[in-house]
Amino acid sequence: MPSRRRRQLGGDAGRREPKKRNPAVTWSVCTHSTKERVCMNDVSTVKTVCMDADEIERSLTRIAHQILETNKGADNIALVGIVTRGDLLAKRLAEKIEQIEGAKVPLGKLDISFYRDDFATHLSPEVHSTDIFFDLDGKTVVLVDDVLYTGRTIRAALDALMDIGRPAAVQLAVLVDRGHRELPIRADFVGKNVPSSSEENVRLFLEEADGKSEVEILEMAPGSRAGSAPLGGE
Repeated sequence: MPSRRRRQLGGDAGRREPKKRNPAVTWSVCTHSTKERVCMNDVSTVKTVCMDADEIERSLTRIAHQILETNKGADNIALVGIVTRGDLLAKRLAEKIEQIEGAKVPLGKLDISFYRDDFATHLSPEVHSTDIFFDLDGKTVVLVDDVLYTGRTIRAALDALMDIGRPAAVQLAVLVDRGHRELPIRADFVGKNVPSSSEENVRLFLEEADGKSEVEILEMAPGSRAGSAPLGGE
């Protein structure tokens, strides 16, 4: 059966190198809203750091072992990370699996911008590239994300995957499960369960993108919404 044509969404042309973010109690992100595309400052206050760099590494090591144990090795698995942090976690997991099993697993990254159920109302989505240069058909795909929340991101990712190929199975690995599910979606591999309020944001920062590795719980400002931190804290 001929392989399906791989799709490229967006691209990396002209992307700025991420700046290191100066650690501070508060930080701002720019969200575009209203028909005039006005930028509103969402200032979030850090309440606590629930995972530091060492705990993140230990969790990823454990998840790598669990993936191999569940799938009886690495022969038929592939890792696909959801941008913008899931792809970085997937790369780390692939490296750990190679260290443990001595085998390289196919690695890809998936952008879900145009599959989100709020795409029509999100006036300025940040578009990245989807890079999956291997055949998904018949493989066990481990979908990797940073924080599992309502489940809507994962639903979008499943739709995007099925447009590219037909995996034999899809498993979900997340570093943090914060609860508050709105869809019947459950992770197969979880680094840490973090109880949280719907008025809080749980965000992962990684050294390669942000200059530090930790998971923070932040108090959300009124009118802001939960989501991943912008790359480089910009």
